[in-house]
Amino acid sequence: MVAVKKSRSNVIRIIWVLVGTIIVSTILFFTLISNGVFGFMPTFKELENPKSVVATEIITTDNKTLGRFYKDENRSLAEFKDLSPNLVKALIATEDERFYGHSGIDLKSFGRAVKGILTGDSSSGGGSTISQQLAKLLFPRESNSGLKLIIRKFREWVIAVKLERSYTKEEIITMYLNKFEFINGAFGVQVAARTYFNKTPDALTLEQAALLVGMLKNPFLYNPTRFEDRALQRRNVVLHQMYKNKYITKQEFEKSKVLPLNIQFQREELKKGIAPYFRKYLERTMIASQPKRSDYGKSALSEQKYHEDSIAWATDPLYGWCNKNRKPDGEAYDLYKDGLKIYTTIDYRMQKYAEESVETHLKSLQPKLNEHIRGFKNSPFSNDLTDEQAEKMIMNEITRSERYKSMKAEGKSKEEILREFNKRQLLPVYTWSGYKDTLISPLDSIKYYLKHLSSSFMAMDPRTGEVKAWVGGSAYGFTEIDMVKSSTFKRQVGSTCKPFLYTLAMQNGISPCEKVPNVPVTFTEADGLDAPWTANNSSKTDYDGKMVSLRWGLANSVNQVSAYLMKQFNPEAMKKVMQQMGVYSNITAVPSMFLGTAEITLYEMVAAYSVFANKGVYTTPMIVTRIEDKNGNLLATFQPKKRDAIDEQTAYLMTYLLQGVVREGTGVRLATTYEVFKDYGGFKAPFAGKTGTTQNQSDGWFVGFTPELVAGVWTGANYRSIHFEDISRGQGSNTALPVFGRFFKKVFADPTLGLSQNFEFEKPAYMTVDLNCDETDVDSETSKPEYDDFF
Repeated sequence: MVAVKKSRSNVIRIIWVLVGTIIVSTILFFTLISNGVFGFMPTFKELENPKSVVATEIITTDNKTLGRFYKDENRSLAEFKDLSPNLVKALIATEDERFYGHSGIDLKSFGRAVKGILTGDSSSGGGSTISQQLAKLLFPRESNSGLKLIIRKFREWVIAVKLERSYTKEEIITMYLNKFEFINGAFGVQVAARTYFNKTPDALTLEQAALLVGMLKNPFLYNPTRFEDRALQRRNVVLHQMYKNKYITKQEFEKSKVLPLNIQFQREELKKGIAPYFRKYLERTMIASQPKRSDYGKSALSEQKYHEDSIAWATDPLYGWCNKNRKPDGEAYDLYKDGLKIYTTIDYRMQKYAEESVETHLKSLQPKLNEHIRGFKNSPFSNDLTDEQAEKMIMNEITRSERYKSMKAEGKSKEEILREFNKRQLLPVYTWSGYKDTLISPLDSIKYYLKHLSSSFMAMDPRTGEVKAWVGGSAYGFTEIDMVKSSTFKRQVGSTCKPFLYTLAMQNGISPCEKVPNVPVTFTEADGLDAPWTANNSSKTDYDGKMVSLRWGLANSVNQVSAYLMKQFNPEAMKKVMQQMGVYSNITAVPSMFLGTAEITLYEMVAAYSVFANKGVYTTPMIVTRIEDKNGNLLATFQPKKRDAIDEQTAYLMTYLLQGVVREGTGVRLATTYEVFKDYGGFKAPFAGKTGTTQNQSDGWFVGFTPELVAGVWTGANYRSIHFEDISRGQGSNTALPVFGRFFKKVFADPTLGLSQNFEFEKPAYMTVDLNCDETDVDSETSKPEYDDFF
């Protein structure tokens, strides 16, 4: 009996020893795992700040998303308040029924998980809590087999417990849904909701939330864009889990499970969406590095670009911002991964109106050009080119093409390649409706693209410098050259340059009403020329040889009147005025410069004209107001830079002169066609502006303003030799002004923009200049120009 009791006591002692050993070993095992003995274990700092690639968001002034910057992962972070209750309930019901009852590990599901680990059956699942799944997403497994998998699984348990201690349940749900990849370029639930349903997460319906949660099990297997039936079945499993866990009623379940998926799939792509040229410009600006002369070519254009970039680096805090500033860890900011929030000055509504105006106009203008050049001997080039010149240009385009380079690399001769270029085949051709497969030869495809007209547009508030709309071209993807500010795309500005000369005259005390002779003006060697040159009007009128006012001369863009002024002053003085007003492009000071021979960006011209609208003050165009990190912490703010360019009286006199252009001059179509300034519908909007047309109608311009908004338009083809041959169709009032007119008609019709329609340009209180011009010698009707004067 004693022996039996002793034996039983030994057994109990052994059991306790075993149990104690198991407990101690388990504690020691998890302690070793927690301290990283068996592999990586995140530190407290890493748990508090888990790394996650987040796309940078570009936000408009009216708080809409303009686009994102990312490379591999397009992810935007949502907050818990941004999640639909349907989404949260579906997630818990399907992935972790007892989510609010555990601290990272669900012991009731422990057996299932252990069985899956011991048998190597990862599909038996069901044991991983949301916290454990988050641990796996934040710190991915290095191996999925053998002992390493077992250790890794235990490590995830430890991490899950640590996550539960560091974050609230709501934060864990939010982190999980933000981290998960829903494929098709949708990283995180924010982007997934947009990609599959064109919605924000808070607007997801019951069945939509169930679909996304269903994808969590295996997004490739339940991809609704490829396996609709399978995704539908999985969605209904999620709905059933919600019914089972009493999150929805049986009636809601029965009603929802019969609904179709109704996917509105649209993969987000960098080249698509609104304001692509602006987004690209912003991207290049922010990631710019400090200019090094060795990185630029030796041409005059390269030298000018290096000069402009160097000034931007030194004076513009936004230029190279990512490389000029450092994160707390000392690293430079990564525009594509750090989840910055860039608050721009772009107004989403104005940007939309600007793009619509450009597209509407070009859709109308392009067919007219196509028909016009159809009969040219070297179409699409104008007849002023010789056969040799046209052939050289075409050959230049051929040799620059990827097709030619590829065939050349294959060892084909030039003759063989050219034969291939003349063979018709099915090629994707750009149209306003997108790319369309068309039976066309590569050579004809090149000619087709060459005749494509482009138009650029920029609008800004002259008082603050905030850029409200930026259209760098008309076919992003077809051509990515920014025609607003690119140093590689500057064009002659034509008669839009004349106001700078008139500004010089106003500064020197000449009145807008002063009369001057409308006669040819000859410049000689005394004016700095190698040979005499006579400035004439582009066509004869009844007012040739008469005395006309400066207001009439500018309104009708009369070359001889401008030449008279240039003779009174000098090219260097006009150049200085242009530079004072913000024109930084290289300008050659010659007598003919008033004709707009200098090549200048649209960006410079709009900013320069803002001086007139802003009472003589130049404000540097501004595109960003502030930058925040992904958590909303302020990183940088930007303020407008202002300086006096001309005196207030001169600015007002020039505004008066430029009002004459749109009231009775070359810009009169604003009133007669677009009715944006004359009295109608109970309002009167004051406008001023100037048209411009270059030699052979290669470029059409219009730059104009109200007291609240200044905007400019350029229209033309990439090659200057592709254009209308008649002035009536090729002048700026026909190719550029309509975009301006359509845009302002739209913005005035939108009451949410708050633009004043009963606003006059403010006259300086001290001004004594008489603006009641005596035009008795000029009939206001018969003197209205049929065409814009050009050089």
